[in-house]
Amino acid sequence: MSVEVHGTPRRATILWLLLITATLLTWGLGATDVAGRLTILILAVLSFWKGSVIILDFMALRHAPALWRALTLGWMILVWAVIAIAYWKGISR
Repeated sequence: MSVEVHGTPRRATILWLLLITATLLTWGLGATDVAGRLTILILAVLSFWKGSVIILDFMALRHAPALWRALTLGWMILVWAVIAIAYWKGISR
């Protein structure tokens, strides 16, 4: 019995390149003086997507039992939600 970790090497390479691109984009947005809700939303969505790709593809949980996926993705959602709430409460003052 063999387990495909990333599907194919090509898929893993494409995902890795997309993760690098998203990282450079978030770094570029963070390094600028551009602020605002749209910028924060873009950063949050990209970070959420990156986390999902890492969990599902590079941690090989895409085909794992549902409980493992739910635990890891749920933890990421919880952390993301706490950060989002802290941010929105901070800017509403």
